[in-house]
Amino acid sequence: MKKGNIVSLEDRIPKIKQQRKRKANRRLIILLSIFFLLIACIGYFQSSISKVGSIQVEGSHLLSEEAVIKASGISKGMNVWGINREQTVKKLEKLPEIKSAKVSVRLPNSYQIHVKEFSRIAFLSKGTSFYPVLENGRIIKDAGSKTVRVNSPLLTDFKEGAVLNEMVDQLKSLPDEIINSISEIQYAPKKTDKYHITLYMNDGFEVTATIRTFSDKMIHYPSIISQLDPNKKGIIDLEVGSFFKAYDTGEDKENEKKEDKR
Repeated sequence: MKKGNIVSLEDRIPKIKQQRKRKANRRLIILLSIFFLLIACIGYFQSSISKVGSIQVEGSHLLSEEAVIKASGISKGMNVWGINREQTVKKLEKLPEIKSAKVSVRLPNSYQIHVKEFSRIAFLSKGTSFYPVLENGRIIKDAGSKTVRVNSPLLTDFKEGAVLNEMVDQLKSLPDEIINSISEIQYAPKKTDKYHITLYMNDGFEVTATIRTFSDKMIHYPSIISQLDPNKKGIIDLEVGSFFKAYDTGEDKENEKKEDKR
């Protein structure tokens, strides 16, 4: 071996001591960091910061914020990290009004619930109360009121089931312009057609139709009435084809009598 490559043991000892000291210091720093982290965690979980302090609700219109919070199962004072968000979402989505839900935590101790509700399509008239009918065909029976919004059709003689679901699907495919022109839709089944309905329009016309072809026929309503005398009201039949029959008036009957005398 060359003399320049030989290192004496006396020269190596200080370096070994320095390396050992550095390793010991690193271990000490790691142990102290773990210790203080544990102390901080214990302090956090024992303090009010780890408890739910506020709950915010976004997107609820049919449901009150209180109803959403109650259904979620989250309450103030619960441990922030002890809440199963997936289970909370499942609870919320069981409500007939809620289409989807999202639950998130905002540090240090707030929860945010965002819900997307099913759209209201119409109101169901029952007795003296009106109940919202949603796009999924559900009737919200605990949300009855004595008034109805003017931009929503009023349904009469309907009940939850296949017929109502079909009616809702047909309404969903119509533009707002036509939906807003409908005052009332009455379910009036016949022996030959269990899907027969009668509509009362805001412009004074009456429409008879069958639910199965309702949207396909009703989409032409603006074009149909544009060809009619607005002062002469009557029934527009959309069941098979499309034809108009004016209401019988006193003047019409008088004219018929004069014709008979001649």
